[in-house]
Amino acid sequence: MTDATASPRRILVVRNDKLGDFMLAWPALASLKRASGANHITVLVPGYTAPLARACPWVDEVLVDPGDHAGRRAQRELLDTLRRGRFDALLTLFSTPRIGWLGWRAGIPLRLAPATKWAQVFYNRRITQRRSRSEKPEYVYNLELARALQRELGQVTPEVAPPYWPLPAAERQAQRQRLGDELGLASERPWLFLHPGSGGSAVNLTAAQYRDLAVGVSARLTHPPLWLLTAGPGEEAAADGLAQDLGDAGLEAHRVPARPDLAAFARTLMAADLFIAGSTGPLHIAGCLDRPTAGFYPAKRSATPLRWQTCNRAEHRLAFSPPALPGQETEMSRIDLQAAAEAIAERIHQQDKSEE
Repeated sequence: MTDATASPRRILVVRNDKLGDFMLAWPALASLKRASGANHITVLVPGYTAPLARACPWVDEVLVDPGDHAGRRAQRELLDTLRRGRFDALLTLFSTPRIGWLGWRAGIPLRLAPATKWAQVFYNRRITQRRSRSEKPEYVYNLELARALQRELGQVTPEVAPPYWPLPAAERQAQRQRLGDELGLASERPWLFLHPGSGGSAVNLTAAQYRDLAVGVSARLTHPPLWLLTAGPGEEAAADGLAQDLGDAGLEAHRVPARPDLAAFARTLMAADLFIAGSTGPLHIAGCLDRPTAGFYPAKRSATPLRWQTCNRAEHRLAFSPPALPGQETEMSRIDLQAAAEAIAERIHQQDKSEE
């Protein structure tokens, strides 16, 4: 039986891969912290996502992982850090042999991970999930692991719900005020954010498809929207090019100015009335903030809209993918952009009515 009075624990959570993967760990982090506010939650993340980890309200401490290719000295320093941490439990959301070995060498008594790959030999608690079947959202798989750990620790498994990054209501107005001042934006028009980049991993629409989508959405709205394009490192030129294409099509488009770090960029997304992107890190940031999202996904099983569903409320998310035809699962040109434009415009209309 779970004991709500079970003592607080020092828990190390590892999600040391891409940005979107880390954002989909926030529901699990929220559950671990809410099980006992006195739990000390440490995350091990790559340097790229560390600014967001430090902004996470469910995290007490951030450790930066030097990565698989770091030298022996860096790996030894990480091992020493883990030993000094005196963790009660290790929860690895994405298991690799190196992390399993480090947790075992650090003497962490309870080590839990998915029962996949040979890395599981380093863990003394393993949960079978069969994620390759993509039968659930990634964040639900992560939550299942967190709850399994809580049961092992004798703690409650609290219900958690969006937003998983709860910010004060004033934050949205502050971000809109800042962007409005920077770019001269009209606050009464819909602000539709569009992230055309892919971060080098997700299959995405082409710039021409995004242009056609934006034209289709704009034509269906009573008040012409403002298109705000976001860009990751190295994607600025592509975003500027799309902004120019949208301008040539008669739409008003701007690129969101650069921010000093990833956490500051993430907070900017609070200004969005709706965020449009492929299944990328920024889409999952917007989902964590519970902003309305429209995501574009391939049809292959490992990357479906269900598996990589954003973690905002159901009424705040739209998802589009091509027909699941053999051999054409990643052929994004088969997505019906007119149907997508209709659905996005209808969602904006619904939001307008709810705010009247």
